[in-house]
Amino acid sequence: MRRGPNGDEGRRGEAAGFAARSFVGRSFLSLVSFVPVFLIAAPARAELVFFQTGRTLSVKSHRVDGDSLVLTLRSGGEIVCEASIVARFAADEVPYPEPEPEPVAAPPARPSSPAVPFGELIDKVAAEQGVPPKLVRAVIQVESAYNERARSPKGAMGLMQLMPATARQYAVADPYDPATNIEAGIRHLKSLLQRLPVALALAAYNAGEAAVQRFNGIPPYPETRNYVSRILTLANR
Repeated sequence: MRRGPNGDEGRRGEAAGFAARSFVGRSFLSLVSFVPVFLIAAPARAELVFFQTGRTLSVKSHRVDGDSLVLTLRSGGEIVCEASIVARFAADEVPYPEPEPEPVAAPPARPSSPAVPFGELIDKVAAEQGVPPKLVRAVIQVESAYNERARSPKGAMGLMQLMPATARQYAVADPYDPATNIEAGIRHLKSLLQRLPVALALAAYNAGEAAVQRFNGIPPYPETRNYVSRILTLANR
């Protein structure tokens, strides 16, 4: 076949074009192969994301999740996007102070029982007998107002106003001794609480268990009803 005057030049041009296209193809394959390795690299403390659109975004970090990229925002939260929309990552040199953690509010302190005479002794014996200390304090407040020498016209004695029969029942040698009086009074109150609801146990402590049984409830005595009401009010504060 006869060659034209420009035949050799045309073939050389085609060869050069093919070489150029081969180079571009190899470069593209190399770039595609490089991107996953780049994306898997350890995230920096702060990063700039360069998108294919030319925009940038400062993020805290990124990670690869399957075919997607997960961008962790500096303000919290995450963005999930396709890896193809990201051109590259670079370290963000601008310092960003980390947000201060929200202070965790401490739970409100449980109000402690107010200081009263013989408070430690009351708490100790009440804990040993399994009786609420606040209930014992309320009983003592209403019975004797913490007067260890108190004596009623009916003969009740000491802080918890033990009747002579009750003192003998619990082998109390000196009803005016605070320690023995409190221990016997709490033990007696415990025995009533084991058999009766709180309100009826208090009524029995004041008017006697026989009166509670006779009336099948709080006796209709104004003194006893007021007694029970005052103690429950104090104990529930």
